[in-house]
Amino acid sequence: MTDSEMFTAARRPFARWLLEPMFKNRDNYTKVMIAAMLINVFALVSSLFTMTVYDRVLPNNATSSLIGLAIGMGIIIIFDFILRTLRAYFVDIAGVNVDRSVGEVAFERLMAMRMASRRGSTGALAGTMRELETLRDFFASASLVAIVDVPFIFLTLFVIGLVGGWMVIIPLLAVPLVVIAGLVTFPAMDRLATDAMNHGLEKQSVLVETIGGLETVKATGAGGILMHRWLSAIDNFSHMATRQRLLSAFSMNMANSATTLAYTGSIVLGVFLIESGDLTMGGLIACSLLGSRAIAPLSQIAQLLSRLSATKTAFRTLRPFMEQDGEMDAPNLLKPAKIEGLLEFRNVSFRYPGAKEDALSGINLTIRPGERVGMLGRIGSGKSTLARLALGLYDPTDGIVLLDGTDVRQIDPATLRKAIGTALQESVLLSGTIRENIALARPDIDDEEILRVAKITGTHEFVGRIANGYDLKLADRGESLSGGQRQGIALARALAGSPQMMILDEPTSGMDMQSENALIERLSGELADRTLMVITHRISLLRLVERVVIIADGKLHADGPRDDVLRAITKPVAA
Repeated sequence: MTDSEMFTAARRPFARWLLEPMFKNRDNYTKVMIAAMLINVFALVSSLFTMTVYDRVLPNNATSSLIGLAIGMGIIIIFDFILRTLRAYFVDIAGVNVDRSVGEVAFERLMAMRMASRRGSTGALAGTMRELETLRDFFASASLVAIVDVPFIFLTLFVIGLVGGWMVIIPLLAVPLVVIAGLVTFPAMDRLATDAMNHGLEKQSVLVETIGGLETVKATGAGGILMHRWLSAIDNFSHMATRQRLLSAFSMNMANSATTLAYTGSIVLGVFLIESGDLTMGGLIACSLLGSRAIAPLSQIAQLLSRLSATKTAFRTLRPFMEQDGEMDAPNLLKPAKIEGLLEFRNVSFRYPGAKEDALSGINLTIRPGERVGMLGRIGSGKSTLARLALGLYDPTDGIVLLDGTDVRQIDPATLRKAIGTALQESVLLSGTIRENIALARPDIDDEEILRVAKITGTHEFVGRIANGYDLKLADRGESLSGGQRQGIALARALAGSPQMMILDEPTSGMDMQSENALIERLSGELADRTLMVITHRISLLRLVERVVIIADGKLHADGPRDDVLRAITKPVAA
């Protein structure tokens, strides 16, 4: 499935992202239905076998007939075993296929999610993605087969009526008990499943937040407040889950009681029918077995209703995520073969979702191809926001951002970000080797290029001294490395492939002065002919640029040649 097909599937109404994979697996589900039908028929045959033995074989001592019947039952038992095994196999295969198809679309939707659409914490978002497992468990569960078994309740009752006449009244009275119990408890189970899932997301959020910042939590003594949140989330989740399990147990216990009631009632009524001559001993045994068989699918339905509540909740949680607007949903996105690096902000204003004030207001700025520009300003002035808009991570509230004369929103995001070497303020590394973190599985980045950019950023100096070198496996976003080392790897990743345009946000904030000066010397030649945007608080980094832009309170405060702007801002200090 191509990207466009997956996104089209995700955007269609009526949850086509889920229905289409199920439809594609219709052959497997058809096989499951056929197997379930034959298994139900075999169950009827086994009851009729018992009746025949008691009514025909025993009274007449028909040993030869018994042998023939036993051989036939042996064959049925073998086929029943094979069919049950195949049914479980095809249900599992269909579940795996649906899980993979839906999971593929879900991850693509995650990658295409607009940053402005993100709501809640990382843990809550991870919990939402985890609900895919709930869907998978439902569609790969043998309980789903109970839906196929339900119509055979009527066939079983029909056979009971043919064999035992009035014996059919007992299971007919027991069936409504199970159905009513399920219908009565289902709304409450549905509501409790939603509450339990929400509290489960709270647990996930606290856990992810604690694990992700464990060092900071320990160092600052924040364990107390997080422990309080964790225990509160556990208590709330446990309370809801307990009530949910009690309701589920009520439905299933009612089904079990109804099964026992049907069996007992059949025996009692059968005795009177035998005395009146309306039923044989074999018929009584067959009808009692068939009565229990008629109730059995309803017992599975009670269990299925419990699963269905959790599945509906998971579906309601996932559907807004799967059907939200994505970066790649715009039609006919452009994929230019080359980016020259002409970046323009035309009357751009921007406000972060939920913020009360604009982060940027009325920005008009042009960066020409090959021009190197430094962005200065206080914390929160809007410098990093300009970089995010240039990368298409956010859309401007007003105005337009152009790259090579084209609205950034019309350029394919993957193509755009591949053409721009980016090192953001927070140097987040992926789990995997240092080599993988630099190359990112890009086919044009070979070992020679990795070594080249590693030497430029100074990464090669420390990698050559550690065990395993470039094959050192990193975990937890590279927390085992120093801040400067992580920045060196992130910068090497940005330089790899020699993109024509570079955006560097505080690229040396974790480095000492000596390392920074050496890096600047090497970058001066590397970035000579490229479009460069450097966001920094360090004056030393401005040696890389020829023009300085000062942002203050989200507005353009100064713009001009580097030396002129620096002289202007240092005059009051000199005075």
